[in-house]
Amino acid sequence: MAASELYTKSARVWIPDVEEVWKSAELTKDYKNGDASLQLMLEDGSNLEHKLDPKTKNLPYLRNPDILVGENDLTALSYLHEPAVLHNLKVRFIDSKLIYTYCGIVLVAINPYETLPIYGTDIINAYSGQNMGDMDPHIFAVAEEAYKQMARDERNQSIIVSGESGAGKTVSAKYAMRYFATVSGSASEANVEEKVLASNPIMEAIGNAKTTRNDNSSRFGKYIEIGFDNRYRIIGANMRTYLLEKSRVVFQADEERNYHIFYQLCASSHLPEFKKLKLSNANDFVYTWQGRSPVIEGVDDTKELCSTRRAFSLLGINESYQMGLFQVLAAILHLGNVEIKDKDSDSSIIPSNNNHLTAFCELVGVTYEDMTQWLCHRKLKTATETYVKTLPRLQATNARDALAKHIYAKLFNWIVEHVNKALITNIKQHSFIGVLDIYGFETFEINSFEQFCINYANEKLQQQFNMHVFKLEQEEYMKEQIPWTLIDFYDNQPCINLIEAKMGVLDLLDEECRMPKGSDDSWAQKLYNTHLKTCSLFEKPRMSNRAFIIQHFADKVEYQCEGFLAKNKDTVNEEQIKVLKASKFDLLVELFKDEEKATSPMAPAGAGGRTRLSIKPDKSRDTSSKEHKKTVGCQFRNSLQMLMDTLNATTPHYVRCIKPNDFKQAFSFDPKRAVQQLRACGVLETIRISAAGFPSRWTYQEFFSRYRVLMKQKDVLPDKKLTCRNVLEKLVQDQDKYQFGKTKIFFRAGQVAYLEKLRADKLRAACIRIQKTIRCWLARKKYLRMRSAAITIQRFTRGYQARCLAKFMRRTQAATLIQKYQRMCVARKRYRQKQAAALAIQTILRAYMARQKYQALLRESKVVIIQKHARGLLARRWYKRCLHSIVYLQCCIRRMRARRELKKLKIEARSVEHFKKLNKGMENKIMQLQRRIDEQTKENRTVNEKLVGLESSYTTESERLRGELGRLRGVEDDAKNKGNQLTSLLEELEKLKKELSTTQQEKKTIEDWAQTYRTEMEKMVSELKDQNGSLKKEKDDLNRLIQEQSQQMTEKMARTIAAETQQLEKDLNEERSRYQNLLTEHRRLEEKHDDLKEHISKPGHRRTDSTHSSNESEYTYNSEFAESEEGSRAAEDLTRGMDTSLTLKLQKRLTELEQEKQSLRNELENKEEQFQRARARDETEFKKARGAELEYESLKRQELESENKKLKHNLAEMRKSLLGDAAASSGAPGSPAYKVLLDQLNSSCEELEVRKEEVLILRSQLVSQKEAVQHKETMTDVAVHVEDVSKLKDADELKQAYIGLKDTNRSTAPDVQKLNEDGELWLVNQGLQETIRLLEHQLQTQRRSYDSEVESLRGELQNVKEENNRQQQLLAQNLQLPPEARIEASLQHEITRLTNENLDLMEQLEKQDRNIRKLKKQLKVYSKRIGEMGAGQAEGQTSPGQMVDEPIHPVNIPRREKDFQGMLEYKKEDELKLVKNLIIELKPRGVAVNLIPGLPAYILFMCLRHADYVNDDQKVRTLLTSTINSIKKILKKRGDDFETVSFWLANTCRFLHCLKQYSGEEPFMTHNTSRQNEHCLSNFDLTEYRQVISDLAIQIYQQLIKCMENILQPMIVSAMLEHETIQGVSGVKPTGLRKRTSSIADEGTYTLDSILRQLNAFHSTMCQHGTDPELIKQVVKQQFYIIGAVTLNNLLLRKDMCSWSKGMQIRYNVSQLEEWLRDKGLMVCGAKETLEPLIQAAQLLQVKKKTDEDAEAICSMCLALTTAQIVKVLNLYTPVNEFEERVSVAFIRTIQTRLRDRCVSPQLLMDTKMIYPITFPFSPSSLALETIQIPGSLNLGFLTRV
Repeated sequence: MAASELYTKSARVWIPDVEEVWKSAELTKDYKNGDASLQLMLEDGSNLEHKLDPKTKNLPYLRNPDILVGENDLTALSYLHEPAVLHNLKVRFIDSKLIYTYCGIVLVAINPYETLPIYGTDIINAYSGQNMGDMDPHIFAVAEEAYKQMARDERNQSIIVSGESGAGKTVSAKYAMRYFATVSGSASEANVEEKVLASNPIMEAIGNAKTTRNDNSSRFGKYIEIGFDNRYRIIGANMRTYLLEKSRVVFQADEERNYHIFYQLCASSHLPEFKKLKLSNANDFVYTWQGRSPVIEGVDDTKELCSTRRAFSLLGINESYQMGLFQVLAAILHLGNVEIKDKDSDSSIIPSNNNHLTAFCELVGVTYEDMTQWLCHRKLKTATETYVKTLPRLQATNARDALAKHIYAKLFNWIVEHVNKALITNIKQHSFIGVLDIYGFETFEINSFEQFCINYANEKLQQQFNMHVFKLEQEEYMKEQIPWTLIDFYDNQPCINLIEAKMGVLDLLDEECRMPKGSDDSWAQKLYNTHLKTCSLFEKPRMSNRAFIIQHFADKVEYQCEGFLAKNKDTVNEEQIKVLKASKFDLLVELFKDEEKATSPMAPAGAGGRTRLSIKPDKSRDTSSKEHKKTVGCQFRNSLQMLMDTLNATTPHYVRCIKPNDFKQAFSFDPKRAVQQLRACGVLETIRISAAGFPSRWTYQEFFSRYRVLMKQKDVLPDKKLTCRNVLEKLVQDQDKYQFGKTKIFFRAGQVAYLEKLRADKLRAACIRIQKTIRCWLARKKYLRMRSAAITIQRFTRGYQARCLAKFMRRTQAATLIQKYQRMCVARKRYRQKQAAALAIQTILRAYMARQKYQALLRESKVVIIQKHARGLLARRWYKRCLHSIVYLQCCIRRMRARRELKKLKIEARSVEHFKKLNKGMENKIMQLQRRIDEQTKENRTVNEKLVGLESSYTTESERLRGELGRLRGVEDDAKNKGNQLTSLLEELEKLKKELSTTQQEKKTIEDWAQTYRTEMEKMVSELKDQNGSLKKEKDDLNRLIQEQSQQMTEKMARTIAAETQQLEKDLNEERSRYQNLLTEHRRLEEKHDDLKEHISKPGHRRTDSTHSSNESEYTYNSEFAESEEGSRAAEDLTRGMDTSLTLKLQKRLTELEQEKQSLRNELENKEEQFQRARARDETEFKKARGAELEYESLKRQELESENKKLKHNLAEMRKSLLGDAAASSGAPGSPAYKVLLDQLNSSCEELEVRKEEVLILRSQLVSQKEAVQHKETMTDVAVHVEDVSKLKDADELKQAYIGLKDTNRSTAPDVQKLNEDGELWLVNQGLQETIRLLEHQLQTQRRSYDSEVESLRGELQNVKEENNRQQQLLAQNLQLPPEARIEASLQHEITRLTNENLDLMEQLEKQDRNIRKLKKQLKVYSKRIGEMGAGQAEGQTSPGQMVDEPIHPVNIPRREKDFQGMLEYKKEDELKLVKNLIIELKPRGVAVNLIPGLPAYILFMCLRHADYVNDDQKVRTLLTSTINSIKKILKKRGDDFETVSFWLANTCRFLHCLKQYSGEEPFMTHNTSRQNEHCLSNFDLTEYRQVISDLAIQIYQQLIKCMENILQPMIVSAMLEHETIQGVSGVKPTGLRKRTSSIADEGTYTLDSILRQLNAFHSTMCQHGTDPELIKQVVKQQFYIIGAVTLNNLLLRKDMCSWSKGMQIRYNVSQLEEWLRDKGLMVCGAKETLEPLIQAAQLLQVKKKTDEDAEAICSMCLALTTAQIVKVLNLYTPVNEFEERVSVAFIRTIQTRLRDRCVSPQLLMDTKMIYPITFPFSPSSLALETIQIPGSLNLGFLTRV
């Protein structure tokens, strides 16, 4: 078919456009040969006539079909040309938000200027191990391809990242290194991958800066070699740098910045450690303010400096060196602020005391005078003499800037050197992957020496790229045996020769630099003279004599000659360098050391097995001459040549970074800028080379599957290759348009589009036929439905009319009947009203008359009482007046007599004679007293001396006498008390006689009081009933309000409880998951630790998989200690050649993991306890209520019993005292009365006991009545009513008893004389008095108790009222809230209260349970020991004669052997043999297949039982330790064998269940038989070992999941996505070059049947090993999660799989998996739910995606998918056929808007490494231990059954 035949009506083409570069148009008229123009219609609807070039007659480019737009690989396009490439990139970037696209072997990366979530660890794991063409384009795919080719081909690799500034080169290189660091890990003792990544922030700080195009532009090129060992783990890295832009240190253009490190230091100048640097704001320094843009939006320079310092520390550069580096950098800033002024026209001067120069000198440690001298002067040398010359200000300023640049360059090289030192290790390097991050092609308005070097490097790289692409094309054609014709491609060798050849640009530049008076102008003239006429690639600008133009591969570039010589020389004043070398600052001196003396970072390279390339330019050996012998251009050429040699020795991988716009706008595409870069980076050249041959390539199977629709049934042959040949010859007549290879069909450009057109036409015709048939069927179906509907309407209408008539007749009859009964009701009601009125009037009248009579009687009674009291009052008043008068009269008389006596005494005292009588003899007495005083003084002195001596003895004696006196006084008091008691008893007898006479009056008083009390109680009851009624009414109202909300609250509460339960279960699972992940990490560290120990023990030899030596028989319990000693000795040996930091880190990490494990275990236990508390909440509440009632009853009983005991005690003491007194005074009169009194007291005690028993009976009745009434009424009503009734009953009974006793006393009155004659009257009187007193006391006690109970009831009533008020307030507040908040608030209040109560009760209950379990265990142990001791004693008591006399003993011996105890005895030295035969050497596929499931576990437990039986703790410990270590060993040795892991998982779980079942704990003994309970462990509590074995089971489970994952992983994608289970549904789209260059050869295609067969194998193996069914369910759930997660992740990363037909394929595959679950009875294990995200993703591919209703349906359907996953699937959705439509951008935005509020994880991919938390439900075994037989095949003959 001719190409012109494709230009028919409706064909779409590309035409050039000024703004959009290329514009799409559609032909409105067929093109015919000879036409001069094309009639086109643009996309906006306007018509256009496109004129063809009359010379070439080239037609415009054809546009690809829509189904090919947006392809992952540009080479998959049918038409390969510039507009197709540009449009495909634009559609992927703008519509699908995809920034990566393949172009053959090149990865095109467009900078999105936005952070995308496509670089996480989950994405890295998804790309790891995948073929490059199987996944969507990504930088990780390129990195994985390089890594796999390095491992497969054992050839070094290189990733070349290029592009212009701002295109994202640095970020792409960073992600590539991050990928290697993640997937490979580290092989040395330190985390080398972290160090490799840590070098990025350092190099960005010192080598990146802000430009007008990029905020983080790399101003140098770098090539990083990442080294790997023979196991392809990172061991180190090496960095080479190229052409640092030193001029940026001293000059920046507008809107640009200096290097980041300067701004980071200025931003952190406030820190204390930076005070000595004397820095301030960046605006204060010339070198940081020239660009006038010191701040980058969104970047915190202070935080960036912290990251830089952390990276320095990680790479081994300590704080002192860091501060030294910062000191040098600060000195550069201060040097830039040194102001140089003109002294005269030929000299300059620096003002004295320049602060910045002073700071510079202080920081670098040089003298101020020397720097001042040589900044303004220079030394000139001639052949005979040396002299100093002054410098003008301009030259001095340039010299200052040159010094600053030189210092920074030295510092840069020093940092790179030390970074390389930190990345070098002693491990031999096996291979490496290089990442080249180098500047792209640059062209500016003014291009200088830097741009020239950059473009020169890009010319070399482009040449290497072209040769590599041409080589791959040639290899592909030769591989498929396609006739090879030479393809012409652009060769830029002439341009390279122009630059680097002899007499080239660089050669002439170096020659001019060697000339004494060389200049830029003279160099330009040499260039013109040499190349202007001889080289077509060299041109001279018309308007300039100081510039030249070179035609590069990308574009023409004009270079300005000014500054070329100076930059190429890069000269610095030698005297300034000498001053710096003489510095006192050690770091500065080290920077300027000669290269021979400096420490080379490449020194230990020999140990790595490969010579590394130096990062510094070579210097001349003559160090005494000038510093710089080689020019910058020469150095750059040499380093570039070394780089090209390295790249040519490796397999290159290309990443081309594209900058979409110049304004840094997110996802904004400028076609002009994109086309410029595509032309410059070689992408279009790759397209041109591919298009020149056969760009479209299909395998025979793909072609057959895609174009099967174009074949007839007779064309289909068994040989698909022959079928494709026959069909293609019919469809395409020109055989030059295709070629048949060995495995593929090759097509010329455009042929695939033609075949797609034929296929679309065929499908369109089929669709029309299907539509015609369907529309006919729908129309007829609609007619039949309308006809049936009309008939139905008629039938229902007639029926409705008949029903209306019948309804009217029924209503008429009913109305008549209603009237009759209504009239009868009215008459009856009127009669009853009249009757009730008459009765009411009679009642009121009679009541009135009764009240009048009662009032008259009451007034008469009251008058009598008033008169009585009035007369008594008057009599008392008269008596008091008389008494007062008599007393007053007596007082007056006595006062008169006293006055007379006083008067006499006063007269005598005044007389003289009386005074003399008194003083007579006074003088003599005074003299005598004086003498006596003197004598007494002398005596006192002597007596005082004696008293001092006797004082001590007197003190002791006085103390003794005081004690004796106190005792005597106590005896005296006792005697007095007894006398008083006797007196009081006599008085009491007299009182009793008097009280006997007043008993009758008191009886009447008590009866009156009882009547009054009854009246008051009745009144109180009525009041309480009224209050109760009002409360009932309020309660009913509240219940009515509550019931209105009960249904909503019940549903809300149920949902809330379900949500809380689910949340608790989720938290519990998360804690379990964290704990099990820690176990995994712990096991990984243990394995790493074991590997290190192996490496240490045999440094030159790699150990086998076994972790133990061959001498297994010497394994003892102390093996762990021996291993630790060996490890310690090996560690000491290791210090000679290897760093021990890793061992210390591992030990520290192990300790931390153990602590975290313990804390997580505690948290897990707490979570489980909380879960149990929540489930037992109702039971706790019931127990609490019942316990309160029982506690109340017991408290009352205890009170009564305590009172009874107290009274008995008092009576006993009284008896003893009375008997003692009677014995002491037996002869006293009245002594018989004491005995009589004692008898009466005894009888009173008996009566008291009887009464108390009656009281107890009454109280028990009261409690029973309370409990009976509580089921009918509320607690408040019952408490009030029952308490009052019980009080009335108690009072009536007491009063009746008292009245009966009084009647008895009355009945005995006629016989008083007889009793008196016999002397019995006094005794009866005493008994009655005692009884009356006891009854009164009891009655008062009852009254007080009733009063207190009434008060308590009133208090409870008040509390109930307050509670009701509070509830009403709460209800009122809740009613003000919205319904949801109202329910939530009430629920929250109730839940808080119940939770607090339940927590307290549960804590108490748990404490009691723990104590009970502990006591039960102790009781069992003690009872068993006692039983054994008793049995031993019984045996010991049997005499030898008795044993001899029993002849039946020999007959019983066989029976005793059969009656085994389920134990196995072994010797301690046989323990290693037991472990070896039973665990290490046991093969699941051999002997273990025929064993009882779990037999090894039973044998180990029976051995453990015997060790427990003999109470040998050492044996128990060693057996358990050996078992655990041996299982770990066998798992480490054969951990990749599924059968082995499954076998030991089943046995470990069975061993754990045995430890629980026979532990003796009550929860685990419920399913045991009595015989099994006898076999419980008796001496040891193995709870801690159960936890250790549980942890071991978790590790085995995780190992099992890992084994299954390794087996299933290669099958999943092929079976679930790629294989067509339903033939003919999926249509294969054309693939690009990447599909053909996969890193791994095809290993065969897996189908869904492969997965099902593998699942069957897993299931049957676990069932055969006796794995618990619950555990099998969890394993199957994990298997299905892995299948679903891997399938969904690949679906999200593969654009070619997101189609409607693939969704149907996935749903069919999922249904097959569900059918497998149904067959195995595993539908309830939760496995189906794990596939829900995959099911919803498949449904999402099949549903409509157009309208808002579709968006709503998608949002409600895809609940298991995250927002990112939904949007990703919609973006990736790709039509396979033309009748399918793409998802519009507006629809995707609608979905994003609707899902904005959904709180889900932003993670795109599912975590395929996630393992569900495993639980081991207790599964007791019904197998009796004593029936187990040990097969001889196990070689366990040394075991003895007990």
